[in-house]
Amino acid sequence: MRMPEPDGAVLARRTQIAASLRALVPDVRVIDHPDELRPYECDGLTAYRQPPMLVMLPETTAQVSRILGWCQAEGVKVVPRGAGTSLSGGALPLADCVLLSLARFNRILSVDYDDRLAIVQPGVTNLAVTQAVEDRGFYYAPDPSSQIACSIGGNVAENSGGVHCLKYGLTTNNVLGVELVLMSGEIVRLGGTTLDSPGLDLLGLIVGSEGLLGVVTEVTVRILPKADAARALLIGFAAVEDAGACVAAIISHGIIPAGMEMMDRIAIHAAEAFVHAGYPLDVEALLIVELDGPEAECGFLVGEVERIARANGAVLLRTSGSEAERNLFWAGRKAAFPAVGRVSPDYYCMDGTIPRRRLPEVLSRMAALSEQYGLGVANVFHAGDGNLHPLILYDASRPGELEKAEAFGADILRLCVEVGGVLTGEHGVGVEKRDLMPEMFTALDLDQQQRMKCAFDPGQLLNPGKVFPTLHRCAELGRMHVHRGALPFPELPRF
Repeated sequence: MRMPEPDGAVLARRTQIAASLRALVPDVRVIDHPDELRPYECDGLTAYRQPPMLVMLPETTAQVSRILGWCQAEGVKVVPRGAGTSLSGGALPLADCVLLSLARFNRILSVDYDDRLAIVQPGVTNLAVTQAVEDRGFYYAPDPSSQIACSIGGNVAENSGGVHCLKYGLTTNNVLGVELVLMSGEIVRLGGTTLDSPGLDLLGLIVGSEGLLGVVTEVTVRILPKADAARALLIGFAAVEDAGACVAAIISHGIIPAGMEMMDRIAIHAAEAFVHAGYPLDVEALLIVELDGPEAECGFLVGEVERIARANGAVLLRTSGSEAERNLFWAGRKAAFPAVGRVSPDYYCMDGTIPRRRLPEVLSRMAALSEQYGLGVANVFHAGDGNLHPLILYDASRPGELEKAEAFGADILRLCVEVGGVLTGEHGVGVEKRDLMPEMFTALDLDQQQRMKCAFDPGQLLNPGKVFPTLHRCAELGRMHVHRGALPFPELPRF
């Protein structure tokens, strides 16, 4: 994995750049000491590290606007950063960049229970939104496993999901509007406080744009009332393929659970040792299925899921008897990533999405790849929407194991595309999947996506080196072929 070559002329001006930015926004903390830059050298994809040229911590939209405008005028690259929990390298710095941390944008600005929305700053953590409204019986639906730490701004950048996204949608389905600062320093608002806005859906373009188009400084999110009843089921299977078939059967019966998650034996044992959630240790795969809604509906659906599970070979069925037990079932799943760290020195977390009906086949082929590469894999994923999170187990201290894990991961993602899926479900492309984009998109597709990037950031200064395997200059993308001195369509007026 290679990042863009640093600009020597910019690096030579490092001291001058730091001094100029301090003078431009004197109230903003500027970090440029090598020791203080270390915490920013990577994000959740810790296999790749690169300290930034300097870090800035603004607190207001006006400060962000002045910083971006100055950097564009001076040709200095900017990498936005939220909480740094990205697992795709989306916040990986460049050696010649200003890393713009939004950590101080950490306030909930307002809550409107009548219109069911909250206006928050991007540095607010995901879980903090729910905690702010739960005393009134509301919550924020997208709930990534890292919700205690990940920020709303980062969720917007990566279009994050979570265990309840099957029924309630990803970030894009729960964001009503954003305030955005463009690389030029211009401040724009997209969407708002209403269900829909007229004109082009630019808000839909920003959610999931991975910090390539602008810096989000305010987010309007939906909040939802909690369901009358919610129950979670633990369903154990003697074979991973049986669990995959059960997932497809539940959905094909027209049942949309609030969440449907799956773990294999390695992940089950790791999570149980870590959280003591009461998971069975004698099964090969475990489904956690949550049903919610009115009490009568919830009870009926629990019975239907139990019937479908038995028909698909379930060897264990257990339903939560209290809210505390339901939360404990989920606590084990949400702690699965750190728990796997107890059984392997390092792991490489993948993120791909497949059609649900191909789940048994893909799990079987991943097992074969695990044997081929000689590396273990723990499967933890959002089974309901086919979003896989295989954790490839390796030891970085052994020469060549990281490279082997990367190759294994690339083959998993190629497999996802081969069966009709996509490269990412919620972690984004970042640098991790950047060089695999041609597996899914043609050169024409990628050129069109880069043209959109050029419309927002013609200087290619905002988060460069991410998403696109080959970054063209905007002038190259807009060039027109001249044949024997003649332009195409000569009858059209040129402006």
